[in-house]
Amino acid sequence: MRALLGGAERGPIVAIGFVFGALALLTATVLAGSGASQAAPLIAVGVVLVVAYRTLLTWPAVLCGLVLVILFIPIKRYSLPGHLPFELEPYRIYVAVVAVMWLAALLVDPRIRLRASGLEAPLFLFVVAALGSVIFNGARITELDVHAEVTKQLTFFASFLLVFFLIVSVIRTREQVDRIVRVLVGGAAVVAALSIVESWTGYNAFDHLDGVLPMLQHVDAPGTSERGGKLRVMGSAQGSIALGAALAMTLPLAAYLGLRTRRWYWWAAVGMLALGALATLSRTSVLMLIVIIGVLLWLRPKQVAKFWPALLPAVIVVHLLLPGTIGTIRGSFFPKEGLLAQQSENAGQRGSGRIADLGPALDEYSQTPVFGQGYGTRLTGRDRQNAHILDDQWLKTLLETGIVGFFAWLWIFSRSIRRLARAAKEDQSPEGLLFVALAASITSFAIGMVLFDAFAFIQVTFVLFILLALGCVALSARDRTAARAV
Repeated sequence: MRALLGGAERGPIVAIGFVFGALALLTATVLAGSGASQAAPLIAVGVVLVVAYRTLLTWPAVLCGLVLVILFIPIKRYSLPGHLPFELEPYRIYVAVVAVMWLAALLVDPRIRLRASGLEAPLFLFVVAALGSVIFNGARITELDVHAEVTKQLTFFASFLLVFFLIVSVIRTREQVDRIVRVLVGGAAVVAALSIVESWTGYNAFDHLDGVLPMLQHVDAPGTSERGGKLRVMGSAQGSIALGAALAMTLPLAAYLGLRTRRWYWWAAVGMLALGALATLSRTSVLMLIVIIGVLLWLRPKQVAKFWPALLPAVIVVHLLLPGTIGTIRGSFFPKEGLLAQQSENAGQRGSGRIADLGPALDEYSQTPVFGQGYGTRLTGRDRQNAHILDDQWLKTLLETGIVGFFAWLWIFSRSIRRLARAAKEDQSPEGLLFVALAASITSFAIGMVLFDAFAFIQVTFVLFILLALGCVALSARDRTAARAV
């Protein structure tokens, strides 16, 4: 902990004592003949943390660990043993522990303080929208008996904000930003590679983590889905669309690392991420990839033009490694009955098309236009349902938090993208490519929200808030460097 709060001479002594104590505990469990399989992994992790505390217990390392937990341990699929009203999911415990560490650092370490991000106003406006929607819809919440669900959704959003402001507070330099970007890209590339294997074999490695980490308990087995007779891979995400969205968002950052470092493995990561996104057979991820290309053409047209000769080989690679994927995706965009006709079917019913949802949803919105129906009141899960699924986060935001919440998110995205795009145009150096990549990733998510209820998927939403925060930190670091130069 001192590595986070500032340094201590007794650290090595404590570390040695912990190691000997851990070995004694492991020996005792083995001799007792019970509990060794559960104790050994926890003891091993503890020993590693204590022995390497000077490296592992730094803020960049702690945040890199959070990124890996979010990427590799499927949310709502595993929990830790415990008897609480909610599941002890690893990411929740990690975020809670980091929050306590951050609070302690804010109190005792003068180097750690709350810092402006530039997004406080729109984020605060959404907080007002969410709380206002709950206050003005108290009767509806009581009638539907959704107090627990509303509290859960508010808690989720609070955890996103916590991670956002934590990153802005403790990450200061461009080198630290790049470190987190490398971990995010590397971890996402591994997820993509395992998802490609899943598309070949039907075996999802992330459904078997309890065999590797015995402390994990499998609490849910998500169902599989197909499109055109082909499996839609899910990987470590809550759904195939969310997986494709997360991998697509990470791809521009991999290209940034490839262009800046000229290392072949980052270009391999670009290929893995693209293939993984396509393996989901998701129209949303394809749209996001198109948006990414559009943003890259806008901000770096000459550099993008150099890669056009690679287009045909890329199509061939997709055909060889993911046979039938191109045809399936083409068929999903151009069904026999026509895409517009398909999306206009079953208005107001479960399973309705996105276009068909617009009319009934806007009729609902007109009844509560300012603060909506209440944040988190629309339940569409398997266990409980009081509304049909809206595969459009913008529309869902409008319904739940009204025009105030809708405008707040429009403000968040427009301010972030505008600031990053301006920095990308002003900085034509290799370092400026980070602003290009972040602008492309965030824009793709904003557009992708039209095609899926994005905030229902925690992993990809965490990725969004991490990228928003890294963008703010990178912009602040650039401004400080410019001020010193003057």
